[in-house]
Amino acid sequence: MGLISNGACVEDRWRHLSDEETLPKAGAVIVPLARLPEAFAVSGLDIGVVVPNVTEIAALESALPRVALIAISFPAFSDGRGFSLARLIRRAGFKGELRASGRLIADQYGHAIACGFDTLEIAQDIAQRQDAEQWRVAYAAHARAYQQGYAGRGSILDERRKAAQ
Repeated sequence: MGLISNGACVEDRWRHLSDEETLPKAGAVIVPLARLPEAFAVSGLDIGVVVPNVTEIAALESALPRVALIAISFPAFSDGRGFSLARLIRRAGFKGELRASGRLIADQYGHAIACGFDTLEIAQDIAQRQDAEQWRVAYAAHARAYQQGYAGRGSILDERRKAAQ
């Protein structure tokens, strides 16, 4: 998979662990939600968690202060439930890296940023069809929006209100 951040392809410092893999003693790992208690028991780990896009926010709230990354799975580009979950996670106060993982396309990049995602982990077949330039253009095209997002950008309406004062 390719990792996109701020419109550019970047190296991923995180390692996905399957259900069967042994937890390392150190490093940055992404584990399934069911393995969080096991990961929390190992000191020296940066812990991330991958969750399905249908996860209830209540299942994550107690883990929010303890994880550095939350990856939300997108099984299909037409399934937008992960965007709603991202907004709920940000509203609950999560300040770490929020990652969209799976079948996203460049046209969805602006909406992902507005919902609070920091990075997008793109499926390999999509990364082969949509190169780094397409992601850069998609990022630049959505520099301004009518809705307020979590990416630190003000909305067009905020700019108009300031100008009218």
